[in-house]
Amino acid sequence: MRFQLTLLLSILSITTVMSQQNDLPYYKIPEYPESYTAGTVAARVIDGLGFRYYWATEGLTEKDLAFKPNEDARTSEQTIDHILSLTLTIVNAAKSEKNEFPDFSQYSFEQKRKMTLDNIQKASEIVKNGSVEDMENYRVIFDNGEFPFWNMLNGPISDALWHVGQVVSFRRSSGNPFPRGVSVLKGSKRE
Repeated sequence: MRFQLTLLLSILSITTVMSQQNDLPYYKIPEYPESYTAGTVAARVIDGLGFRYYWATEGLTEKDLAFKPNEDARTSEQTIDHILSLTLTIVNAAKSEKNEFPDFSQYSFEQKRKMTLDNIQKASEIVKNGSVEDMENYRVIFDNGEFPFWNMLNGPISDALWHVGQVVSFRRSSGNPFPRGVSVLKGSKRE
């Protein structure tokens, strides 16, 4: 009986992992491109953001989402909302579209997580397939100005990576450490 229960739990665990892999991008980082170009290098940085975000937000609880280190800080969920807005900026820059941000409070955490990962994946695909001329034409567009893609690298992409680190720190502080077996170097999770 114990063997059957263990087998059933193992099958359920594998099924859950397989389901997670299929539902959201960045369970593992995509294979690297065959060549180095401006687009493939920028896309790889964006993919690194996607992989880190996936695992930083995997298994967060309501307690984790409500955590903030002090009264002046954002909660984890507010930080996640900010990361979502940054990923909108990243994908909009790849499409050279003006940034407009909806009210994220209408969405559940799961919806925001999926939207964030989808934005990252879209931006990566656009940039990866872009030529040098395309890269020169990508624009970060706000009401108060327009910036070249260079600003995307040191601005929203770097900022999003910074905030993903905050989510990891906050989840540790709320008692839910980063999942074991995740290797950001290899871009995969040991099962």
